[in-house]
Amino acid sequence: MKLQQLRYVWEVAHHDLNVSATAQSLFTSQPGISKQIRALESELGVEIFARSGKHLTHITPAGEVIIDLAGEILRKTESIRRVASDHSDNVAGSFSLATTHGQARYVLPDSISTFLNKHPKVNLELKQGSPQQIAEMASKGDVDFAIATEALHQYSSLVTLPFFRWSHCVVVPSDHALAQLASPRLEEVVKYPIVTYTEGFTGRYRIDEGFAARGLTPQYTVTAADADVIKRYVRLGLGVGVISSMAYDVADDSDLVKIGEGSYFSPMLSCIAFRRGSYLRGFMFEFIEQLAPHLSPDFVRDVMSIASQEERSQLCERLDVPRI
Repeated sequence: MKLQQLRYVWEVAHHDLNVSATAQSLFTSQPGISKQIRALESELGVEIFARSGKHLTHITPAGEVIIDLAGEILRKTESIRRVASDHSDNVAGSFSLATTHGQARYVLPDSISTFLNKHPKVNLELKQGSPQQIAEMASKGDVDFAIATEALHQYSSLVTLPFFRWSHCVVVPSDHALAQLASPRLEEVVKYPIVTYTEGFTGRYRIDEGFAARGLTPQYTVTAADADVIKRYVRLGLGVGVISSMAYDVADDSDLVKIGEGSYFSPMLSCIAFRRGSYLRGFMFEFIEQLAPHLSPDFVRDVMSIASQEERSQLCERLDVPRI
């Protein structure tokens, strides 16, 4: 059994069983991959992939287990490489981060820019997706870090650390009737169509809860995953916008007005997470601290040393988490 064979089965499984696409991504030949997978199956005495002619159709039950174990082995080999790199060159390397559009657009740019300017030999791969997609990527080891508000706590395989607290706000064009009121109540807001996030994105459930708590039924006229899109439709007069507070910028959104109470909707907690058992290089600890100064390298190492998810959560609850 060879690491290369395990890499091939793992990559094929994560390229929708497309051997040709896998070969392109690995800069190798399609026949070579097929031959190595067949050799591994012959050695193990089981099929990893079911076939119809020359095409792979699905992963067998045994294959599911083998691929999961192959992923674990490949992640361990990557950790070994990182240990060696830390001792030979602790200022160069690469890592990956998955997050939502809102975090990537509004929260992370300044911190990432500062970090990369301090570490010119470090490369960062930034991926975007829904909270569930982000959590799955981190859980499978497809990315080193995940930053999101929802879904991360559902995975016991992740070490999840509190990043910052935030809330939703209501925005309207500066000439909107609600902008003329000193402090409109949510009962006034709900009289207008609402433009906000699609279900499953950026704490949409907290928006629903905020209206429901007051016995209100909003009319969602447009929903989107992207705050920039929401603000665009608010500017077109299609409704009142409910967006994350981090997505409102006084300078960039000077034609929009943030109105009403800051307590319309309950606050949210965004977190940064990584797979339990991962080896973090020195600059990766520095990256976490750059994003969230309350997450010092010593604190993160303390959390990583705790096996119990409940105990890790209790330790994190003692932190003074900033609100933006």
